[in-house]
Amino acid sequence: MERQRNISEFILLGLSYDQNVEIFCFVLFLFCYIALLAGNLLILVSIRCSPLFHQPMYYFLSHLSSMDICYTSSITPKLIGDLLGGTKTISYGNCMLQLFAMHFFGGTEIFILTAMAFDRYAAICKPLHYLLIMNRTRCHLLVLAAWAGGALHSFPLLLMAIQLPFCGPNELDHYFCDIFPLLKVACTDTYITGILVVANSGMAALVTFVVLFVSYDIILFSLRHHSAEGRRKALSTCGSHITVVSLFFGPSIFAYLRTPASFPEDKVFALFLPSLLLCSIP
Repeated sequence: MERQRNISEFILLGLSYDQNVEIFCFVLFLFCYIALLAGNLLILVSIRCSPLFHQPMYYFLSHLSSMDICYTSSITPKLIGDLLGGTKTISYGNCMLQLFAMHFFGGTEIFILTAMAFDRYAAICKPLHYLLIMNRTRCHLLVLAAWAGGALHSFPLLLMAIQLPFCGPNELDHYFCDIFPLLKVACTDTYITGILVVANSGMAALVTFVVLFVSYDIILFSLRHHSAEGRRKALSTCGSHITVVSLFFGPSIFAYLRTPASFPEDKVFALFLPSLLLCSIP
């Protein structure tokens, strides 16, 4: 490893060079982060203290809230601290850790959202068999599969990042460590690695989004056989889920379903990722 790199830290260029903009962003992100922590902790406490915890929807929601806290905490505290500091640096080891944590928790969230879509499909389209389909064992297996999916997504990215040689510039044009900014400063041809990243992250996000979109199309199509009251309940249950899926997958697909070429909009779209899951609170 030491023969492949001669740098021990990276410099994060951050969101802006304007101090006034950074102060505004500091206040905004601090407020959003506190609100997100409070909201998710309130959800966790409410579900744990309620008999609804044993219902599949709330069981998945408790796991989603936990992953949301972990995912956001892998990026936001460092970002908030850097917005008040001078030189924004991160060590090589912490950079790799942040890269892994962000993709692991984010990937796990994506698969939990998929499990929640399956739960809604079973509840609305197969109501008579719902308790049989979504038994406790199957719920545990779906959550375990979500964790395994997050690991299968993040470990290859970590291995690709670790194998990159860094022998010159160490400035990342971003406010956190991600794979594409690292590819831009690596002193080797990263075209093949970039294609692998697109296949791992971009295509995975696109395929998962298409699967979720089709599943909700099936749910909405099946509602034509329900009463007006049944349609209202189903739509109120699925509405917040559809919203967060759309808002979360939009920036993710834009950020990763492309080659590592630099676009100024990257950091703007990435701003959605640490805070958009506030909308996942139904």
